Amino acid sequence: MKYIEVAFTVTPDEELAKDVLSSLLSDIGFDSFVYETGGMKAYVPKDAWSEDALGQALRGFPLDGVDLSWQAEEAEDKDWNEVWEKNFFSPIVIGDKCVVHSTFHKDVPKAEYDILINPQMAFGTGHHETTSLMMEYILENDMSGKRVLDMGCGTSILAILASKRGAAEIDAIDIDSWCVDNSAANATLNGVDNMQVQQGDASLLPGRKPYDIILANINRNVLTADMPSYSACMKDGAVMFLSGFYTEDVECIKASAAANGLEFVSRKEKHNWASVMLRKQA
Repeated sequence: MKYIEVAFTVTPDEELAKDVLSSLLSDIGFDSFVYETGGMKAYVPKDAWSEDALGQALRGFPLDGVDLSWQAEEAEDKDWNEVWEKNFFSPIVIGDKCVVHSTFHKDVPKAEYDILINPQMAFGTGHHETTSLMMEYILENDMSGKRVLDMGCGTSILAILASKRGAAEIDAIDIDSWCVDNSAANATLNGVDNMQVQQGDASLLPGRKPYDIILANINRNVLTADMPSYSACMKDGAVMFLSGFYTEDVECIKASAAANGLEFVSRKEKHNWASVMLRKQA
């Protein structure tokens, strides 16, 4: 899938302004954000790109005293392995429980679960707060023998961790063909043979054997729109872990969940990003 890269200059250079901008952009199809000194880069699938929609979103920017400028171009296909190495990306470490690293990393910390990924794409490398929040939930909850669905799987870090935690069978789904290819490669790297990767969205779910656990790290709009589909393919008592939204969006997520027979269990937060655990009511 081709992406449009939009480079924003944000003045003053404040994280709150970037967080608000990311939230507005996610509402119009942007799905990846990279914060930089002086601004940020945001990525949207080429077929979802609209300069008019961007202009309208920026006109509604709610913070006073913030100046925004931008420049758009088609994102370059790169050797992301080389980019990672040149920029010294560090392994992701979740306590002494899990470490995520690439083939070029040296002196990787020891952990109970070791996940190796090959970054063949710009996004989904696992460094975002929402990924670590989801990983914490997976590490804290029993996966043994469970049937798991990973929606918006990206590089399938979450699915691979669930497999290493004892999940019996896993379906991983993403709309991006790059993600599907990279997920399959990462499963092979980690010796995971109980994961099926498919390209698509929630329209693939009807008629499936119900799941014990659903993982979805996407964004608020997709999660609320697809909540009925998720709930419909969950066993009674099954659990769902969601992230990809801000702390102020938790109440919206809870309301959507309640309307679809899902009860709120708990929440986690990190740098204004949130994750929640839900349970399907019997």
